[in-house]
Amino acid sequence: MSTDQNEYVATLPLLLTEVEVLRAERVSPSFVRVELGGAALTDFGVDGPVLDQRIKVIFPNAAGNLPDFTAADESWWTSWMEIPEDERGSMRTYTIRDVAGEGDDTRFIVDIVTHEHDGAHGDALDGVGNAWAQQAAAGQRLIVMAPRRGHDFGGIEWSPGQASRLLLVGDETALPAIRGVLRDLPADATGAAFVEVPVDGDVPTDVTAPNDVAVSWLPRNGAARGEALHAAVLAHLTGEAPTEALAVAEDEIDPDLWETPVYSSSGEEVAEATAVPTGEAPYAGLYAWIAGESKVVTGLRRKLVNDLGLDRKQVAFMGYWREGVSMRS
Repeated sequence: MSTDQNEYVATLPLLLTEVEVLRAERVSPSFVRVELGGAALTDFGVDGPVLDQRIKVIFPNAAGNLPDFTAADESWWTSWMEIPEDERGSMRTYTIRDVAGEGDDTRFIVDIVTHEHDGAHGDALDGVGNAWAQQAAAGQRLIVMAPRRGHDFGGIEWSPGQASRLLLVGDETALPAIRGVLRDLPADATGAAFVEVPVDGDVPTDVTAPNDVAVSWLPRNGAARGEALHAAVLAHLTGEAPTEALAVAEDEIDPDLWETPVYSSSGEEVAEATAVPTGEAPYAGLYAWIAGESKVVTGLRRKLVNDLGLDRKQVAFMGYWREGVSMRS
């Protein structure tokens, strides 16, 4: 089956296409890198740099089959969602690490966080993506949803406007997005990035950033999730080490946390003007992009907005996943 055989699917304002795994390799203790290719990717394109561009990936169902979109029409999404998940396959969201090649040779490079199942990581990391990546091999096939050149797809949250200094914060699930943003920043950008990864061996050696953007790697090596990240970010912003550890009650955690200057998952009022505050405002000129596990992101949001007084217009807080909760798409 090739989704682009259907005239409707081939002219959708997004790419909905089957791709082949051209290469799969474990590049660190916690990451498997896959290279995906397919003729329809020649139509991939975004209006500007790729940055933290997200795509959707549909994995095969339990029987190893992918959904068939050869007869799809404008109701394809509703029709697909009505099929039980164990039959339709499972959709998950990933950030494009890199786009390689061009034309018919266009390829997506995607890094997938993995771990050996030990019951300690929760369903969110013990799920479909982890299981598939553990056995990924060249020749396997997936379906991707991605931007089609000339059409608005969304999936890029990096929007610093005229900010004079930048702050990027994330765990291992946000590493591909942070890497992409750092790669695409202008050479004169100023700021800092803090990235927490599971172990020392997950610290990459190929991340590039402008000279005035300092990148700090924070391997957990068995420590509590978010502990080092919380301390490092607050020390960076205030100049002082925090006096208390990250503490967030379970009922405070929104597993769907997604707060950007132009969107609020909690229904907060979003101002039309999104310019980063200047002048005498607290932390004037700063734009912060923070993503990762929802509890950790919730704690940082509370500290930055409620305690330090950062304006909502200068922060993006995204709960990419929730420990113990199976993410759906």
